[in-house]
Order: sequence, then structure tokens, then C-alpha cells
Amino acid sequence: MISVAEALRQITDLFSPLDVEYIPLRHASGRVLAKNVTAERAQPPFAASAMDGYAVIDADIGKTQHLTVVGEAAAGKRFQGTITPGQAVRIFTGSPVPLGADRIIIQEDVTREGDQITICEDPDRGPHIRASGDDFDTGAEVTAPRRLTPSDVALLASMNQATLPVYRKPVVALIATGDELVMPGGLPNEDQIIASNNFGLAALLERRGAECRMLPIARDTPDSLKMALKLCEGADLIVTIGGASVGDYDIVRDVALELGMHPAFYKVAMRPGKPLMAGRMGKTPIIGLPGNPVSSMVCGHIFIHPALNVMQGLGAQALTRNLAQLGSDLPENGSREHYMRAKIGFEYSRLTVHPFERQDSALLSVLSSANGLLVRPPFDPAKKAGDLVEIIQF
Repeated sequence: MISVAEALRQITDLFSPLDVEYIPLRHASGRVLAKNVTAERAQPPFAASAMDGYAVIDADIGKTQHLTVVGEAAAGKRFQGTITPGQAVRIFTGSPVPLGADRIIIQEDVTREGDQITICEDPDRGPHIRASGDDFDTGAEVTAPRRLTPSDVALLASMNQATLPVYRKPVVALIATGDELVMPGGLPNEDQIIASNNFGLAALLERRGAECRMLPIARDTPDSLKMALKLCEGADLIVTIGGASVGDYDIVRDVALELGMHPAFYKVAMRPGKPLMAGRMGKTPIIGLPGNPVSSMVCGHIFIHPALNVMQGLGAQALTRNLAQLGSDLPENGSREHYMRAKIGFEYSRLTVHPFERQDSALLSVLSSANGLLVRPPFDPAKKAGDLVEIIQF
């Protein structure tokens, strides 16, 4: 067995960034920007009013409380003239400030009769004008790589960018294996179970930018598995689920080797997740996950998520680990790195983690209730409530 750190290094070494494609801005959220993008115009592109009111000359205020309204500046339609002393222009939030004006009097400080306005004795001081380029100037950059958020999309839209260069979505082929599996909605016999790992992994990986192809369940025969692997043509990553252990029906590794897989490693010193394998079939990386539902999901977080990062140009970023206060005592850990399903939250202003008492790798209900993992190194000594421990938050 190798360590988790070494397994992660070997897995991420199997991958490299994918091709760059251009997509419409409308579909950019969640994608990874591949090249720096620059603003084609400033925002705002002109001096703009920050309030509804009247554009005036600041020097007029105090000399007189009465001004003549000579026009209007609406959003998208500026006042064409130049304000001179004693004049005002009705203006709205976001509208271009007329030439000659250097202050906005808010409408709450004004009374109007016809084309005359009277300013109250102690008006708001303003000036309530946003300078041209106050948000960003022409040529401002959004730097790559970065996974684009909805706020990024709004920023890029204001930069007048209609299409964006992004890394292509990694195509992941998922193969669940086992005679005992039946697809959800099917009719299992009393000795079968419902396939869940492939659905959970597809949801996890798609949240991380992948495009998942869920293939038919491969039965516990070499011919069935070979057929499933042939259907993976064109994928950027093949993920098998189950069949990677040492039982009589665990044939994934042997069949993959027969088909020419060049193995990177087999078995990792972690729990859950020990029977993990990785390698290449031709040019395509393959990762064989354990069949226990929690094991496969934990390995998806720890190993496949960083692999997707590499393919999307983000580098081999492992999941971020933080420190949290332990909420209950724990006995010493064994020889394998342990990823304990846990509930993480703030208690008395301190980040605190409560590992679930039941840690069996078949308990999806526990995983569903967890919002993170408590990570214990090999041979970690017994811990007391209040000790600091490492966590990974989902």
C-alpha cells in the first residue's frame, strides 16, 4: 500500500489540462477561464449619477436656493447641452452627468414648481457622481485560471465580453460493476441492491465541472466488463466502481491489465478506500474505486476532484484542510489515514467537528448527514474533546 499523498501525486500525474474552447457568456458560470480577459470599455463609461435628483453646479449651492430646470438626463439618453450657472437638469440614477455639472442634489432635498426648483436650506452634500472608470477602466483584466462564479459572469458581461475562452469539460465515463446491482426504479430480487455509487459520483463530479457518461452496469464477467470498457472510447477519464478488491468476483484489475492497462498503483493506506487502483489504458487514465458507497464517494472527493482540477487548468489542488476543535473524545487511530464522516459547525464562535459514531463504509445515511470529513493521520494518538484536528469541508 502507498500513502494517500503518494496516491494523489501519482493520480494527478496522469492528467494534463484539456483543450480550450470558446463558449457563450450565458453558459460560463462554473466553467474555468483559460485565458485572461480584458475589458473593452470602462465601467461606468461616463460620469454617472449615483442618485435620482438634479444635476447642478456645486458653486451655485449656497448662493441661491432657486434654479431653473433646463432639461432631463435619462438612463441611456444624456442631456445634450452644457449647464450654466443658475441651471439644473433632472437626472436619474445611472444617467450621464451633463457637461458643466459637478454635483447631484437628491430629489428629497428639492421642491419643484414647473421649471423652477427650490433647494432646502441644508441639502445633502453629495456629490453623488460616479467617475468614469470608477468600477474598472478599459483594459482591466479578469485573470485565468479561475472557476467562474455568477459574480464573475456579471463582471465579464459589463466588460462587453460575449464569448469566453474556457477549458473543455472533462468527460468522465462511469462504470458500476456487480451482479448484485439494479438501477434505481428497477425490480431487484431479494439478494440484490440498488446502484447508488454511480449516481452519487456523477452528481459530485458534475458539480466540479465534469460531463459524466453513466454506462450500463457491468456484470461480474470478463466479457461484460470488456464491453463496458470499450464503450468508454473518447472519455478523458474512466472510473470503475467496485470489483477492485480481492474477492473471487473482483475482476476489474485483471481485465484492465488484460486490455493493456499500465498500472500506477494498487491499494492505498486509507479508510475508507483501501482497494483503490489507478493507471492508463492507452492514453486514457483509469481509476478503480471501491464498491462500498461511502468509500467510493470519499475517494471521489480526495482523488478525482483534484484530477478534474488538473484537466481544467487549475493545477493539482487537493481539497483544502482546516483546523477545527474536536467535539468528543476519540481513541487512537490505526495504521491507515482515516476519513471520518462528521458534522462541522461553529460552537461558541469556534469551528467544531463532531465525527459520527457509526463509520461503516456502507452507511450512505451517515454520509448524507455529514458536511465534511475529520482526517486522522496514521497512528494518530487518542484525542480529547477540545483538541485541534484536521477537517475537510464539503
